[in-house]
Amino acid sequence: MMAVNRQVARHSYRVCTGLYRPLSRSSSVSTVQKVLVRPPQDVPGAEGQAEFSRAGIGGFFQERPMLKNPFLEDALLQGYLRRHLPSEVLYSDLHVFGERLVREVDGWGRECEVTPPRLVTYDPWGCRVDRIVTSPAWQRMKDLSAQEGLVAIGYERSYGEWSRVYQMCKLYLYSPSSGLYTCPLAMTDGAAKVIQSLGVSWPVADAFSRLTSRDPEHFWTSGQWMTERRGGSDVGNGTETVALPQSDGTYRLSGFKWFTSATDADMTLTLARVTDVDGQTTSGSRGLSMFYAAVRDEQGMVQGIEVQRLKDKLGTRQMPTAELLLDGLPLSEEGRGVACIANMLTVSRIHNSVSAVAGMRRVLQLARDYATRRSAFGKLLRDHPLHMQTLARMEVETRGAFLLVMEVCRLIGREETGHASQLETHLLRLLTPVAKLYTGKQAIAVISEGLESFGGQGYIEDTGLPAMLRDAQVLSIWEGTTNVLSLDVLRCVSRSSGLVLQAYFTHTQSLLAAASLPSLSVAVRSVDSALSGLREFLQAAALKPPGFMELAARDLAYSLARIYMGTTHFLFDIFYSTSLRRARKWCEQDLCAVVSKAAIGSYNMKTPPLDAALVYEESTRD
Repeated sequence: MMAVNRQVARHSYRVCTGLYRPLSRSSSVSTVQKVLVRPPQDVPGAEGQAEFSRAGIGGFFQERPMLKNPFLEDALLQGYLRRHLPSEVLYSDLHVFGERLVREVDGWGRECEVTPPRLVTYDPWGCRVDRIVTSPAWQRMKDLSAQEGLVAIGYERSYGEWSRVYQMCKLYLYSPSSGLYTCPLAMTDGAAKVIQSLGVSWPVADAFSRLTSRDPEHFWTSGQWMTERRGGSDVGNGTETVALPQSDGTYRLSGFKWFTSATDADMTLTLARVTDVDGQTTSGSRGLSMFYAAVRDEQGMVQGIEVQRLKDKLGTRQMPTAELLLDGLPLSEEGRGVACIANMLTVSRIHNSVSAVAGMRRVLQLARDYATRRSAFGKLLRDHPLHMQTLARMEVETRGAFLLVMEVCRLIGREETGHASQLETHLLRLLTPVAKLYTGKQAIAVISEGLESFGGQGYIEDTGLPAMLRDAQVLSIWEGTTNVLSLDVLRCVSRSSGLVLQAYFTHTQSLLAAASLPSLSVAVRSVDSALSGLREFLQAAALKPPGFMELAARDLAYSLARIYMGTTHFLFDIFYSTSLRRARKWCEQDLCAVVSKAAIGSYNMKTPPLDAALVYEESTRD
């Protein structure tokens, strides 16, 4: 011990820690700088060995990727708005909003992630309260949503048929920083759409004004509580909740809701079966009615609801999702439940698609910035051709998804303002499920690839990066899984007697005709060939057994998405020569997988039992 003390005195060692000092914020960057005092080099001892070797940890600390103003960093978004919605007021709003996201909102989102909601079932005196406690940041997200008009914009319609595009562009910027608050906003928007479509009258007139308000004190969010234990997407056969008529004209709901997102909402819409005087209900979709329920009474206590438990989920941990029992008030006429939620599903699926594209864009923005800061094997990541090729492929996927989703947003805006042609109405019906299912799968793949660009740090929880991938997984599940939506595409075709496909072919062909630049000729031929192949496939499929198209449904939906994304590249990129490579790059892939798979017999009616045997193959071991 004496020798150690003498050695310390002789060399006057000081242990210095890193001090964090906030930088002055630039207009578009929020970060901190770590001021390092380099420890002295180890001094050899008598035997020539380094002493106190563990005290020296080196002076290198990897710079983290910086979140910059997401609006200013998104050239595609800016170019799209300049072409379609050239408003300085709108541009300024998105610019300022982008600054606010960097300055404060992104930090709130992280707080929502690390402080998940919790359920308080009883108060200290044993009274049941069923109170869901969320983080202060979650409440700030609600206030911000009202202030920024994240639902209101779609109903104020200050920009006419382009109001939905404006609203969704703002949500696109907000989503990755929102701490998943975009999920209750999607359901709030969907509820407002349903009320508006039915006619704003008692008892929901006040609710509609609250759902679309910009006043944080007046603003409400809505739940969308449909799923029960027997059915997820199959609400027609899976709904067991019954509605018992009361003498005052209301109903008392009796049932169990298995998956209720945004359980802390102020109101909800839900489905139930109305009982007749004999206590009987009508089965199937015809027997369903939609009900409005105000979640809290005037004292702020939940009414007619018992929260059984909060779900422990893979992702979206910021948002409370619960199992519960509830009571409610009537909204729709009897037997119109499923028809009523069609509008809600359209809106919420568009929100889902916007969140998918937003996640892809955010991970790309961070990966792009990181590539200018991280060196490996003697040079920055941005100087490694293979790394740039990977990011370029991610960019092309993100770009195609953005243009497809913005087209769907444009179409719903035209429909809501009465400007949509019959062709556009058919396109909206077809492209909504196609965009939702395809972008949901894209987001998982692109964000997963994006995490790789950060190496091991992409796997470390406190960087915030893994949460992006966990949260993305819900995008292919919520509001219909990939297979459910693929079958919805088939139903859409059948119920329209093929008119939606006719609209699709007419519109895509017109977009191809507009792509006249010689530099696009190879890509245009590629898309045109895929489109012709798809048309021939559908003509041949009409002669096949019904099960043929069910087997092909998923690949058909993918093909519809890829071909349409290719044509939207042309529609936009013919005005921007620097982007022509992205359009050509999109067309390097198999645009019409359904034709390729059909050619090798993937939809042969002999394959289902073979697939089942492959999945359930039993071991031959004794």
